[in-house]
Amino acid sequence: MAESAHIFHATQDNFELDVLEASFSTPVLVDFWAPWCGPCKTLMPLLDRIVGEAKGALKLAKVNTDEEMALAGSFGIRSLPTVVLFKDGRPVDGFMGAQPEGTIRALLAKHMSAIPPAEAEPEPEPELGIEDLDAVIGALQAQIKTEPKKHELKAELADTLLRAGRVDEAVRLLDQLPGEVQEHEAARRARARLHFVQVIERSPRDVDPAAVVAADPGNLQARYQLGARLLLGEQYAAGMDQFLAILKTDRKFDEDLGRRALLDAFRIVPEAELVADYRRRMSSLLF
Repeated sequence: MAESAHIFHATQDNFELDVLEASFSTPVLVDFWAPWCGPCKTLMPLLDRIVGEAKGALKLAKVNTDEEMALAGSFGIRSLPTVVLFKDGRPVDGFMGAQPEGTIRALLAKHMSAIPPAEAEPEPEPELGIEDLDAVIGALQAQIKTEPKKHELKAELADTLLRAGRVDEAVRLLDQLPGEVQEHEAARRARARLHFVQVIERSPRDVDPAAVVAADPGNLQARYQLGARLLLGEQYAAGMDQFLAILKTDRKFDEDLGRRALLDAFRIVPEAELVADYRRRMSSLLF
């Protein structure tokens, strides 16, 4: 059932008509989400408001990936939430993760004139503050109590715990996941994030990897440590640049560490366009 004239649920049956064909006349924002995804619940009301304010100049299609796995698979959705903007029958832009309102409005403004920018703020806000993360954690814990056999909720909770700095809790939760759930995208994302956290924890605390790299650009281990710090600090491009430098300098270093680090980074970087760009850069070095 449609939520409004401009906000509706998309399925395999109505996607071609209501999204692809409709996008020739009105851009359609497609939100790939799932009921167990905490960041999805943070993002969805924001998308509802932005589309509502557009007054018909933009539509929002919501795809429940638990119910529409084939549809999500056809677009290669590997992280939730993922939002894709369709225009003239094709995807033209998008992002992953619960992004700030200003970021979303700026993306839309590149493709349409009817979206006003967000009001200017003195400082950009992070993707989710500690209080927001605590709220997501609480919501996920409540869901787990009512659906204890839905282990993907626990994987999502582990990843959110890591983002909140609650590493020991996250590790215990990940270790308790059944084998088949270890392959769930949320679990893989959490494992990737945990790996970078452990890289930082195991690095010498009295050594600044940025200073080491500046003095010795060929120190690839320091580049790896620096890349991990930048990535977890949400300086995604700068972090992946370090991993690309490792790959370009020595493909065989530490069993292809540069490539492996980039693949892990792709799982946790929330910006689809940025991930696609760095995938292309990585491929140009590999082939």
